[in-house]
This record gives sequence, structure tokens and C-alpha cells, in this order.
Amino acid sequence: MATISIDPGPVTTVTLNRPEVRNAFNEELMAELTAWAQSVPADGSIQAVVLQGAGSVFCAGADLQWMSKMMGYSRQQNVDDARRAAAMYYAMDLVPVPVIGRIHGAALGGGAGLAAICDVVVATDDTAFGFTEVTLGILPAMISPYVVRKIGISAARTLCLSGVRFGATRAKEIGLVHEIVSLDEMDAAVARYVDQFKRAAPSAIAATKRLLRDVYGRQPSEVMAMTVDAIADQRISPDGQEGMRAFLEKRRPAWISAKSPEPSPRKQ
Repeated sequence: MATISIDPGPVTTVTLNRPEVRNAFNEELMAELTAWAQSVPADGSIQAVVLQGAGSVFCAGADLQWMSKMMGYSRQQNVDDARRAAAMYYAMDLVPVPVIGRIHGAALGGGAGLAAICDVVVATDDTAFGFTEVTLGILPAMISPYVVRKIGISAARTLCLSGVRFGATRAKEIGLVHEIVSLDEMDAAVARYVDQFKRAAPSAIAATKRLLRDVYGRQPSEVMAMTVDAIADQRISPDGQEGMRAFLEKRRPAWISAKSPEPSPRKQ
């Protein structure tokens, strides 16, 4: 049985589908999520992704059976296992379209790491978050680059060093969550973000996601050439030309990249 389910289309829904174990990670779920993320095209055929969990919670972290196997791993086996997990988060971070986290119930450990990778997070008011790894004697290692980038080093130190669980309000204060709603308001809230993303050029979104990753944490002088090249490339692209022409002609743009039959290459 698949550990994730995919509802394809211009708005693709990806569901972590292990509700019997609160959608906890194991080797199969990581492999399936990695393969899906690496397959997402940048051709405009997918305009947004909604990431959610089946059942009562979004994701409760690591599966107990998976953790029990780790107990007997050699160091090299641990390295190999950790590389697979790191590859999953990296692939999710490279998805070239907006990823909306539809988070409910709980997002703990690696589940909170997935939330940190999402471009937008809508959470229910009763969701529990936590970077809980240290309470198990381990580290939030693979998720740390994305967590620090999302919530900053001060909040990361407080929450990752203590492993404390915190609510949606605190998560919003630190930037992990963008909107808090009740469960029956989730679909409407997600739809609002989807509608907004549909207004933007798919190629511009993909380029912007890549640009934000590349400039994060660097000095303006270090990235000046990169930013100049990025805007010049986009201005002369079909979407850039169409967007500027539509603005001048006071009409809604017809994005070229959304019509392209062939996927654009993924830049990493």
C-alpha cells in the first residue's frame, strides 16, 4: 500500500497516508515523497501543491518500528539512512511550484520540518508543533537548515534545544505558520492561497523560489550578479514579455509557461 496518495491536476494534493501511525515517517514514505518531489515539472502544468496528512494529525515524526531498527544500525548504516531522509527534504525544498501546508492535529519532529519547507502553512488552531528530537536523545539534523531559514536562529535555539511542544499561535509568531483557522475553515483558507498563486506566472514562481534559496544568508554584494542575471532572464522570457505587455494593455496575462507541453529543466 502506498504511503502517500496523489490527487493530480493543476492543483495537486499530496496526502501523507499512514493514519494508523499518525503519518509517521518510515523508509517507504520517504522514498515515495522523494520520488514525487523530484518528478514535479516546472512547465506550469502544476500551479500549486497542497500537502496534508490523512486522519487525525499531519505528521507525528518518525515511525516507532523505523526507530527500533535504527537502534541496531552501524554508523555507516546510520549515515546511509540519514542521507535518504536529507534527500527527501532537499527534494521537497526544490519543488518548483508553491507548496501549501494544510497542517492539523500535530506536526512533530520531521513533520515540523516538512512544515518549515512549505511556502505557506495554514494550521488549525489546535495543532501542536515541536522540534522534539532532543527529548529522544537525537538531533533535528536533516531539518535544521530549513528550520533555521524559516524561523531564525533565536527561535530555533529555544525550540530545538528544549524540544518543547508549542501551539499554532506561537508557530505563527515565529513565522512557521502563516494563517490559523478552525478545521472547518481549512479548505477555504487553502483555496484563497491557491487562487493567488494562480494569478502569477509559473516560470516566475519557479525562478523566485530558486532565487530566494540562493540569496538567503548572503551579502548583497555576493549576489548582485546573480540577481541582475535573474531579472534580465525573466524580463526577456515569454512570461516576462507577456506580463509586462498585459500590464501596459490593462488586461489579465495569459501565461506562456502554463501552456508549454514540455517540462523546463530543474535547476538545483
